[in-house]
Amino acid sequence: MINALGVVGWGVGGLEGHAAMLGEPVIIPYPDVVGVRLTGRLRQGVGATDHALTLTELLRATGVVNKFVEFCGDGVTTLGRAERAAVSNMAPEYGATRVCFPYDDETAACLRLSGREEEHVRLVDAYLTAQGLKHTDDRPAPRYDQVLDLDLGSVEPSEAGPNLPHQRLPLSRVPASFRQAAGRPTGEVDVFGEPLPDGPVAIAAITSCTNTANPALIVQTGLLAQRAVQRGLIAKP
Repeated sequence: MINALGVVGWGVGGLEGHAAMLGEPVIIPYPDVVGVRLTGRLRQGVGATDHALTLTELLRATGVVNKFVEFCGDGVTTLGRAERAAVSNMAPEYGATRVCFPYDDETAACLRLSGREEEHVRLVDAYLTAQGLKHTDDRPAPRYDQVLDLDLGSVEPSEAGPNLPHQRLPLSRVPASFRQAAGRPTGEVDVFGEPLPDGPVAIAAITSCTNTANPALIVQTGLLAQRAVQRGLIAKP
């Protein structure tokens, strides 16, 4: 999550953790850094999880294992801190060591929101600006080992699966995917010992801290569940 605020940090695997406890050195090689240039903005109705799933597909296809990923481009400033956190927190799904957003005015706003004194916020801003680390739309992009492009306007509502997170599907293709995975028409699929009729299939899941740390996603999920109950959708006992 902290990578969404431009703070460098990542989790350590079990083998590395045990080695450190036993006094053995843990080698951290100098990483390749992949830049993702964001343009445009997310369309209305497209959420941070849709963005994260699209990135999962893109970065897995590229190959970013043991690499750092950093975002640049004018699309960065269109994303709020909660949206950035959902994307950064999916780093294990990409295979990257860390997925980082640069420091900018949105980060400074988060410092104020979390109770930092104004003098402290100004000091952070002045230091990172002087170091050339503050992102603004008019600054030249950093030099990366590799650059990928993603138009945020091209991101669409998606689902992941049926098996792996990088198997992204637009919502329009989900019904056909379900029938293909089931191996026969929907009406012939048995659920709880009963044939499943066409139409009323719903999968609701709030998975991991990627989604549950994003207030907007939680509110959207609650509203969707509320509407489903109002329309008569009930769960099998």
